[in-house]
Amino acid sequence: MKKQAHISAFGFLSLLLIICSRPAAIAQEEVDDQSEFDYVKGSSKGPDKWGVIHEEWATCKYGDEQSPIDLMNKRVELQWAGSAGSLQSNGINYDLQQCHWHSPSEHTINGKRFALELHMVHQIIDPILGNRTAVIGILYKIGRPEAFLSELEKDIKSITDSQKEINVGIVDPRHIKVAGKKYYRYIGSLTTPPCTEGVLWTISKRVRTVSIEQVKLLRTAVHDSAENNARPLQPLNDRDILFYKLKERPG
Repeated sequence: MKKQAHISAFGFLSLLLIICSRPAAIAQEEVDDQSEFDYVKGSSKGPDKWGVIHEEWATCKYGDEQSPIDLMNKRVELQWAGSAGSLQSNGINYDLQQCHWHSPSEHTINGKRFALELHMVHQIIDPILGNRTAVIGILYKIGRPEAFLSELEKDIKSITDSQKEINVGIVDPRHIKVAGKKYYRYIGSLTTPPCTEGVLWTISKRVRTVSIEQVKLLRTAVHDSAENNARPLQPLNDRDILFYKLKERPG
């Protein structure tokens, strides 16, 4: 489904897929003012200080299900799934709200970090279960240009020297290539303050490609004067990491 979209020049670059019916409380779950924290090691606002900057960010320091993590193969349990489709968990459909990029990648696979990571944030309000968040993560290595970013390149360049949010018109999120038969899944948190836990993470095992020029363009556009915007790896704390391999459909 095509959605009206905006691109913001603040913090990490975020493509906001505007869904008119979404509750404001969900849209605001990730912190809005990203000038209050940074990713610089040793900084008074760096990742090791996030949990003490505000009382409501304490989970960043004291939470035991934090993200990102290293998806080491020896920790992974294999699961089988019948078919792909919309993001679901226990019969609940999560609606796509926004997507954003981190460089380098926040998650690693067997200790390897990649050039870029896309987060597709899905959320839902359930009258019984409450607010829930699920994120699809896609990893990228340097190589051929990524088609979805190529589609947005002109708009991203237009905010490089701006501090404003820009309406980019109609954007089809299906142009983001997320198809794959293998993926990791675990329970973690938001990777920015307030580091809310209980987030269902799904990380595609297939690593896609992005050009070095596209990565540089994203870093320039966010205006944060940092070399990266990736949170350091967090302890696993005995959490299960499930590895799903979709079964081939009969011919």
